[in-house]
Amino acid sequence: MKRDLDFDVVIVGGGPVGAALAAALATTEATRGLAIALIEPQPISMPEPGAPLGLRVSALSHASRALVARVGAWARVSARGACAYERMMVWDASTESDSVDALTFDAGSLGVADLGCIVENAALNCALLEVAVAAGVLLLTSAVTELNLSNEVAHVRCGERRLKASLVIAADGVDSPIRALAGFAGQGAAYAQEAVVAHLVTTKPHGAVARQRFLHTGPLALLPLADGRVSLVWSTTPSEARRLLAMTPAEFGGAVSEASDTALGALTLASERARFALRHFQADRYMTTRCVLVGDAAHSVHPLAGQGVNLGLLDVEALCRHIGTACASGEDIGDARGLGRYGRERRAANVLMGTALDLIARLSATDGLWSRRLGRFALGFVNRVSPIKHALAQRALGL
Repeated sequence: MKRDLDFDVVIVGGGPVGAALAAALATTEATRGLAIALIEPQPISMPEPGAPLGLRVSALSHASRALVARVGAWARVSARGACAYERMMVWDASTESDSVDALTFDAGSLGVADLGCIVENAALNCALLEVAVAAGVLLLTSAVTELNLSNEVAHVRCGERRLKASLVIAADGVDSPIRALAGFAGQGAAYAQEAVVAHLVTTKPHGAVARQRFLHTGPLALLPLADGRVSLVWSTTPSEARRLLAMTPAEFGGAVSEASDTALGALTLASERARFALRHFQADRYMTTRCVLVGDAAHSVHPLAGQGVNLGLLDVEALCRHIGTACASGEDIGDARGLGRYGRERRAANVLMGTALDLIARLSATDGLWSRRLGRFALGFVNRVSPIKHALAQRALGL
């Protein structure tokens, strides 16, 4: 660290992606000597032992789980009940789940033990944050109110403190204040959908299978939990989302049972319910002088494939690698050339994934005969063509 700097790196946003980046930089050999501050004004704490799983869960890919394990956070995450899933079933409402037009992925056929792992967001976030702080990252709990970037240094005002750093990293979500302060532009819009989330008890065992059924209003996913329940993520119209939350618990369980084609039998609501708006966003670029974007601050995608946090953690891997290379060669970690390589690499990958998910989301939510037929054909086609199916599986695994 230069003598006139307070920190080498200031990360703004202590969610899973920001916390993972702080933990990775602080525990990786090439970067562990950096002085790092993490700014997160909202309190983040591990759920109490025995407390029910929170409504928000994520499907971690193999690559994401490996990152969490490498920084030393996996034991804390799995202690809250991580559930590996061995099979994935995706089908259209116009077909049966065991139809040849349904898309299935099996861990065994791919030569892996599982396809991924369902984890509680709160446990993931807190475990990564604990690792980062234990490794020497300074946690600051005031909001950023000012950002000034120059060729030589970045100035950040956090509460009453004024910080000078080589690099500021925005990991503060899709409505990123840092992205706005740094002058980044991008394209995005809200979907005409909201996601309804809840946990339910099933009458048939989930069998470590992740299920997703495409309805004409959007996809409904049932994700297996370690305690035998399933986590619901139902993307539907805002009016339908409001109607679902207004139902009695019995009515809600019946509605989800019917919408999921009773794939797991009769379902019973076993938690609170919540809904949140869905949107997509892609920043025009991921870097500028002494500032870089990661996670939802750079890109936000539809949750239908559960790739949001995984794309963010792939950003973490790439940025940590580029910063490590700069450190090893004695380069300035905030130099635009190194950051540009990160930005080009990750934006290309994220645009590809975001565009594909956006197309699927819009196609599946179109209530037209030909759109439905096209969607059904696409699922069946991918299921039958092994090279395409294998390539999709490898990308989903993060390999």
